[in-house]
Amino acid sequence: MPPGKFPKHDNPQSRLPTARGIRRACSKELYRARKRLPVHITPELVKQGEELYCRKVVGHLIWIADNRSNRKLLCDWWDEDVSEELAALWNVDRGTLCAAFRSAYGG
Repeated sequence: MPPGKFPKHDNPQSRLPTARGIRRACSKELYRARKRLPVHITPELVKQGEELYCRKVVGHLIWIADNRSNRKLLCDWWDEDVSEELAALWNVDRGTLCAAFRSAYGG
């Protein structure tokens, strides 16, 4: 096989992310969304929110990996599956949270 070429099953872009990568990505995404919210969220609630988000991502990992290049679709999934529970946990308006996440994530 020529240098720089990978077999289809060993393509770095087609690999699923590791648990550490998922946790870090979820943490970054929620941090960027929190910066856009007009309220302060305590560190304990932030940690619980990150754990909730990571569990949701792991539960839909194959679908998320298949649609990794479609940020609008991923934001729509986040609005439907994650935002309601996270807004209740953080005691913020769901619409505001969805707008903040969409602005931060780029969808």
